[in-house]
Amino acid sequence: MQQGISRRTFGLATAATAVTGFSIIRARADEPLRLRCSLDTAPSHLRNVSVADYFGKLEAASGGRIKTEIFHSGQLFADLDVAKALMQGQVEMAVPGAWTITGFVPDADFFQLPVMYGRTLKEAHRAIDGNAGARLGTEIEQKLRSHVLGGWLDLGYQNWYTTHKQIDSLDDLKGMKIRSPGGAGITWRIKFIGGLPNTTAWPNVPLAISQGTFDGLISTNQSLSAAKLWEAGAKFAFEDHQFIGEYIPMVSNAFWGKLTPDLQKLMTDIWAQNIAGYRAAMEAGQIEARKIMTEHGMVFVDVKPADMLALRKRMMAEQDQAAKEIKVSPDMVKAVMHDLGETA
Repeated sequence: MQQGISRRTFGLATAATAVTGFSIIRARADEPLRLRCSLDTAPSHLRNVSVADYFGKLEAASGGRIKTEIFHSGQLFADLDVAKALMQGQVEMAVPGAWTITGFVPDADFFQLPVMYGRTLKEAHRAIDGNAGARLGTEIEQKLRSHVLGGWLDLGYQNWYTTHKQIDSLDDLKGMKIRSPGGAGITWRIKFIGGLPNTTAWPNVPLAISQGTFDGLISTNQSLSAAKLWEAGAKFAFEDHQFIGEYIPMVSNAFWGKLTPDLQKLMTDIWAQNIAGYRAAMEAGQIEARKIMTEHGMVFVDVKPADMLALRKRMMAEQDQAAKEIKVSPDMVKAVMHDLGETA
């Protein structure tokens, strides 16, 4: 009798355990997937604003199956470190500047090729959305173990900004210590004009300016305005549109692999539906940022298109050597030249 009771009790306990185990699995399956995005710019920066808008739309469309969170101002990682974090699965998403990943993917420096100097947004998009961009996307997915979500987000024209000396030509930058956002190509251009490169992570830039760590920096109107760098000591701008800054939306393979096909499609489709609007907002933001900085006393010098073309030709005389130094592959150089309709 005792044996029968024991068997019956054991059977009931086993069944209860099975049900409990199924319930735990079911509960875990019903838990939303956590999607964290690391950005090292301030919440007011339009990159952050764009990602916040995307995340809001994604959460709503996913019916709560994806729970999103943005970490602003480098709270998790500076852009210079976020590629490694993506590879190691320490964060699910990032939208770093192409120049910050060149240590892992040298071809991301194609923006710094002399042929790209002083290009309009329309011209640059031929390469960004063309063969060059597709080639770079494939390399990123292979080398960074990350999925490129879709079209890249324009940061906009990168220019020179200084603290104590007005710049009227590139020759005026000789001997000045210039902060670079990162990447061998930007370092090459600083050296080309006779400057001294300095690399400082963006969250540390305001303090570095106020302490005189460097004499100037390469950045954009919107980035300076969002950080209110006139308060730190930035006073002059030399707008030569030296390259188009691009943010590349990347999702770690570790997270992407957790998504069902319909959620992968949802993430892709929502980004694709909104990227044109985000790009337009970024462009308008750069124009507005210049207005704001002018109101706060910053002095702007604009380089004429004819002068930019002359400077580009001057740099292109050294393009083969520059590409070799910054490790941009010959195939990538060919892809960029083809997209822009240039001949060697």
